[in-house]
Amino acid sequence: MPSFAYRARDPGGAPIDGTIEAVDLDGAANQLRERGLTPIRLEPVKEGLGLKLSGLHFGPRVRPEDLMLFSRQMNTLMKSGVPILRALASLQESAANPAFGEVIGRLRQSLDSGREMSIAMRDSGEFTNFYISMVRVGEATGMLDQVFMRLFVHLEFEKRMKAQIKSALRYPSFVVIAMAVAISVINVMVIPVFAGIFKGFKTELPLMTRIMIGFSDFTVNYWPWLLGLIAAAVLAVRAWLGTEAGRLRWDRWKLSLPIVGPIVSQATLARFSRSFALTLRSGVPITQAMQVVAEVVDNAHVSLKVREMELGVERGESLLRNAVTAGIFTPVVLQMIAVGEETGRIDELLEEIADMYEQEVAYAVEGLSAKIEPILIVVLAAIVLALALGVFLPMWDLGKVALKRG
Repeated sequence: MPSFAYRARDPGGAPIDGTIEAVDLDGAANQLRERGLTPIRLEPVKEGLGLKLSGLHFGPRVRPEDLMLFSRQMNTLMKSGVPILRALASLQESAANPAFGEVIGRLRQSLDSGREMSIAMRDSGEFTNFYISMVRVGEATGMLDQVFMRLFVHLEFEKRMKAQIKSALRYPSFVVIAMAVAISVINVMVIPVFAGIFKGFKTELPLMTRIMIGFSDFTVNYWPWLLGLIAAAVLAVRAWLGTEAGRLRWDRWKLSLPIVGPIVSQATLARFSRSFALTLRSGVPITQAMQVVAEVVDNAHVSLKVREMELGVERGESLLRNAVTAGIFTPVVLQMIAVGEETGRIDELLEEIADMYEQEVAYAVEGLSAKIEPILIVVLAAIVLALALGVFLPMWDLGKVALKRG
């Protein structure tokens, strides 16, 4: 859904900046009026390659580290009895990221005008739906300090998993990039030299050599078209992934990929279990908890299945029955859900499931490089073999002809 940057005035006349999701400009304006805001400026947000044009800043304004620190500090200050406005003032002054300090300042202004923190966070456009939903639960249950602590633990897990995956993929990515650069240099600079030499043989070249020279000629003569074709393919794939059907199919396919698929599946189940346990422990009704979880599992296929489970639970069916029908959970998870329903300890058992899968993901990520390296070695060997055959077969044939003449 498109996002719109806005500037509006609250009932007290104070200016408020933020972003809002709506179908079109009229829908965005209507949403603002429903919140009691008077729109002053409203424009679409254009994002691409990390550049957010509406705010004229590069990269994300709020980093995961900012949210983690904010959550931890809010928990400490509120648990110590510090009023929320004073806590926000302290955090604004000590914010290491000036952009996040501005966000906290806007939160203070909104709370000063009598608005709830969850609404102020939603209007800022810098907090995820899950974060906002959890803060709303904390406001409703009076456990806002505990919610901030649970959000800190959740964000810490997310950051740790991303860091481990990046670390595991660093070496394979370096090898792939080096391989691509080497092939490009050979195609553009080396093979044309050998092609000129081979033309002097005045004999039919081996098939591998003809393929190698043909590919090199195409690369040298048509490289602008080749780059354009690659760019068009990338844009087409991104546009397809931007559609609901494309994202759903891609996320379903990711779960069945070799080597990576099981890790993605386990990480998704860990995210589901942790988020579900977090919302249930905060006092959220199970159907509302499933709505929140469906937004944060970061997989459109799993999100669709969770929403289908929510509809089944609303009809009065058991959580276990809907989990079995969804077909996305392992027998271990189903067993824990069954025990949780019987004992009324679903949140505790889901926490155990999350811990278990987080450990499995950590072990799998540590061994990811070891699984990818043999594949890279085989691919690299195949490329080197093809180049060697393409270069040396003509020389071998020429040598045999020379020996016969001798």
